[in-house]
Amino acid sequence: MKKFSRRHFLQSASAAVGVSAVGAALPSFTTACKNKNTVYDGKKLNIALVGLGRYAGYLAEGLQEAQYCRLAGIVTGTPSKAVDWKKRYNIPDANVYNYQNFDGIKNNKDIDVVYIVLPNSMHKEFAIRTARAGKHVIVEKPMAITAADCEEMIDACKKAGVQMAIGYRLHYEPYNMEMKRLGQEKVFGQVRLVEASLGYKTGDPNEWRLKKALAGGGPLMNVGIYCVQASRYITGEEPLSVTAQFGPITDANLFKEVEASVTWQADFPSGALANCTSTYNCGIDRLYASAENGSFELSPAISYGPFRGKTSKGELHFPETNQQAVQCDEIAKVLLAGKQLPSHITGEEGLKDIKVMQAIYEAACTGKKVSIA
Repeated sequence: MKKFSRRHFLQSASAAVGVSAVGAALPSFTTACKNKNTVYDGKKLNIALVGLGRYAGYLAEGLQEAQYCRLAGIVTGTPSKAVDWKKRYNIPDANVYNYQNFDGIKNNKDIDVVYIVLPNSMHKEFAIRTARAGKHVIVEKPMAITAADCEEMIDACKKAGVQMAIGYRLHYEPYNMEMKRLGQEKVFGQVRLVEASLGYKTGDPNEWRLKKALAGGGPLMNVGIYCVQASRYITGEEPLSVTAQFGPITDANLFKEVEASVTWQADFPSGALANCTSTYNCGIDRLYASAENGSFELSPAISYGPFRGKTSKGELHFPETNQQAVQCDEIAKVLLAGKQLPSHITGEEGLKDIKVMQAIYEAACTGKKVSIA
């Protein structure tokens, strides 16, 4: 298997593939927001990014293409980054914050939404601080590192009267939404098996994702959440229980605190089984579903594309999208219209994923089947 770095994994987008109709795969509010009677008066939702790491850069690029929102502010603990980003994205001094003075964003009318792109263990703190500041919240996945943290975040947003979305970009990506449609509409009959695998080769011992206090775990807490999500949105069901196994530690110096890989099996009410793997040992990006009368799959499937897919009846062809731009635009449309965010991207959805991942860790540690409450 060809080895590749995380940077290569994240930057692997290229030219679009053929175009097909995707209306059936996209959320219903997309069409509603394009209705000629929907008026936004040219207003764009103003988004501030908290944490200016690599993924924040992809979000910033996406926001340059977005139609209903824009990058309006930044929050960083690195002064040199603040200088660079201010110049690059024409951000005024009044919209630049650090982690200490962040709470002052409450008085900034030019910021509507705060998008948290920090290490996993910091999500709860800044989501709660954002809610208390009266701003809507977007939290990059995973939502937090424990279910209890997720519940605190949800409660804080409800108390403050703001909405919270989780950065589930694939819920707006045509190939993955077609996988969802094919599974939930039983186009090939009842789904019996879902296989999802995602991983990349890591080698930087200083990466925060290898520090348990910051990441909460290894590849499961990074790329594994996509596999959990895929098995849930293809079946349209919540898993009843899981079994799991940690992979071998291939580098004791690198994997001192987190797992190198983990494989798990989840059973669903319909009798469907999901077999999934997340790893930092090799590059893999695959999603496959087998149903009573056929199968459908993507590979690449879950990264940033370009995606390739096929079913028992032939190849899948959808347009390539800027996933970050589309995700932020669809969230912005809903908030600008004064509506409630769709359930598949809310904090309650994020909580479901964390409960599954906690059960996976418990199953791998104990060797027992663990029920998911």
